[in-house]
Amino acid sequence: MSTVLIIEDEKELANVLKAYLERSGYDVLLAQRGDEGLALWQKQNPDMVLLDLNLPGIDGIDIARQIRQEGDTPIIMVTARVEEVDRLLGLELGADDYITKPFSPREVVARVKAVLRRVEKAPAETQKIVKIDDLEIDQESHTVSQSGETLDLTPTEFDLLSTMAVQPGRAFSRLQLLEAIQGVAYEGYERSVDAHIKNLRAKLGDDSKDPRYIETVFGIGYRFKKGKK
Repeated sequence: MSTVLIIEDEKELANVLKAYLERSGYDVLLAQRGDEGLALWQKQNPDMVLLDLNLPGIDGIDIARQIRQEGDTPIIMVTARVEEVDRLLGLELGADDYITKPFSPREVVARVKAVLRRVEKAPAETQKIVKIDDLEIDQESHTVSQSGETLDLTPTEFDLLSTMAVQPGRAFSRLQLLEAIQGVAYEGYERSVDAHIKNLRAKLGDDSKDPRYIETVFGIGYRFKKGKK
């Protein structure tokens, strides 16, 4: 049974989400303050954090930053401010997904399932090492190395890179990439792919204007540049 930590100061909303997630078979921990939530994460080591952006004590941005410094627990950020999305998913935090208020609790459950499904892939599905130029992508251990140095990627960043790298030269639309990394595509969330790609490029040292790895296919999406394997 996977454990989801909900850090949300709206008590009624938190209880509704808890009930829906428990009905779907998850163990749920609750915290209404940011400092309490961070302490609970450090003590209980949950499989997923559902994290509100605006919290008393410590805000969601600082909590996500701390989690990323100490571990790789998947994070779904909850925000009422659409303009924050690039910041949540981009270089500053590298969150795995986001949900904007108001939302359906069923959608939250679907997002949680999708992110955990990526993290919990069976070894039989991932027994492959992809080597392109100076990159080595180990799909069994979910690790990526560049010139022998291991890169610190989130689960979502790894899946995006792996999806494109196993088919270099193929152009993927944003919705296709969402489908590949989440198991389902949510129209209106295509911009989250752009933020993750921006984050990936930074970690790869890739220049969007003269890319070594990830090319933008204008009007479509992205593709992994063909190289010498």
